[in-house]
Amino acid sequence: MKKALLARFANRLELSDLTLRSDEKLTPGLLRIELLAGLTVALALVPEAVAFAFVAGVHPLVGLYAAFLVGLVTALIGGRPGMISGATGALAVVMVSLVAQHGVEYLFATVVLMGILQVIAGVMQWGKFIRLVPHPVMLGFVNGLAIVIFLAQLGQFKVPGTVENTGHGVGGGEWLSGTPLYLMLGLTVLTMLIIWAMPKISKVVPAPLAGIAIVAALVIGLGLEVPRVGDLASISGGLPAFHVPTVPLTWETFEIILPYAVILAAIGLIESLLTLNLVGEMTNKRGGASQECVAQGAANVLTGFFGGMGGCAMIGQSMINVKSGARTRIAGIAAALFLLVFILFAAPLIELIPLAALVGVMFMVVIGTFAWNSLTILRKVPLMDAFVILLVTVVTVMEDLAVAVVVGVIVSALAYAWNNARRIHAKTYTTADEAKVYQVQGPLFFGSAEGFVELFDPARDPQTVIVDFDDSRVVDQSALQAIEAVAAKYEAAGKQLQLRHLSRDCHRLLTKAGHLMVDSDDDPDYQLAVDYNVRTGILGGH
Repeated sequence: MKKALLARFANRLELSDLTLRSDEKLTPGLLRIELLAGLTVALALVPEAVAFAFVAGVHPLVGLYAAFLVGLVTALIGGRPGMISGATGALAVVMVSLVAQHGVEYLFATVVLMGILQVIAGVMQWGKFIRLVPHPVMLGFVNGLAIVIFLAQLGQFKVPGTVENTGHGVGGGEWLSGTPLYLMLGLTVLTMLIIWAMPKISKVVPAPLAGIAIVAALVIGLGLEVPRVGDLASISGGLPAFHVPTVPLTWETFEIILPYAVILAAIGLIESLLTLNLVGEMTNKRGGASQECVAQGAANVLTGFFGGMGGCAMIGQSMINVKSGARTRIAGIAAALFLLVFILFAAPLIELIPLAALVGVMFMVVIGTFAWNSLTILRKVPLMDAFVILLVTVVTVMEDLAVAVVVGVIVSALAYAWNNARRIHAKTYTTADEAKVYQVQGPLFFGSAEGFVELFDPARDPQTVIVDFDDSRVVDQSALQAIEAVAAKYEAAGKQLQLRHLSRDCHRLLTKAGHLMVDSDDDPDYQLAVDYNVRTGILGGH
């Protein structure tokens, strides 16, 4: 049994996951799918990386280097094969004020510190807390992110050089009009139609890649005047060079970069872990949250020392990758290497690709990402769940996904606490020796503590009162304080209070107060989450 468990654990941590499963071989056909999926992702990464570099106020190559380095490292050692990482708008909108006030060198130092914090989160296994994100929050997350991806593409329908990309959509700039607009729309729709029809015709080439290739060939062959990748910026460059951020090694520098690093680390991990869960649902793979935290952190530390702006998981490109048939690390590695090839050798060719083709690919990602079934289940799920779905969607679009997820989790937790707080009640009866028994039902915690105290009537109750916790659960320090408050009232009235079926650690702490009579013969063995010193009020963890 132990050997089987160890083998399973080893398989989950194996980083050389280049095959689909242990019982499948990496055939030439599967390798072709992985490489073509990686090429498709690389093409989709180029305009995103350039646009987000503009958002952050840095050179386009800073965004491209981040996409290459973060994508390569996370593909090699990330928590789940199939995920794609790179420069993202969620991080770029935080970086812009840092770059504007202190310069790009401070950004590189911040990215290094951000990576260190993410590695610490992974080593401490904090990634597992992503399990606390409720399903309504996940639905709101994917819906909001689909809308954000859609809005971000609208910037490509503006005259090149006039667009102000905000990371959440588009800012100022002149919209295309007349023939250029109609061509852009027509080519976008054509790309979407090719992606839709291609799987019905052939699966030799991933549908998104076929759409890009056919539309690009049409535009180049006919010499159509439409916006192209090269209109955003030149992507030509050399290899990223090792570079220690030139910032003063002082406490003042640390005070400047720490707040940004904490925010960036949190946003990056939240987006990455939610994407990990989403990809896991599509590929039927579980686990890897803490490993993904370490991978993201290591990638950002490396990126900061090689002139990149940092990054995290990209849900749009991850969806392209998975839906192109990729299931292993090869596709992510190939995407990063293809991107480097574009920068070093193929920039003139890549810059000829029409933006309409890439917009069409991303629009299909939007259609595939949005949880359309959520529109119908809004009327079927509890009202609070429906509210959380809509709230997270709106906050994702208006602010950013990290804020949206935190807000959604808090609202869901408060709703859960309120519902459980209302469950506290007690059945009462009198024993043969005229003792009154309160049989408490429902969890006793901070939300229900006040209601628990209100259940009792010390003035009218008989001389002996028994509180039975057999159908209840004492959860936290507030619960212990509520029990103390009830005991004090009965003590002041000169009456005897007995507690039954209370956990042993609870009644041991309570008897330290010196005025409780506890029947412990039939108490359960479950442990309280915290120790509470009734004299000092000091909490201590088990």
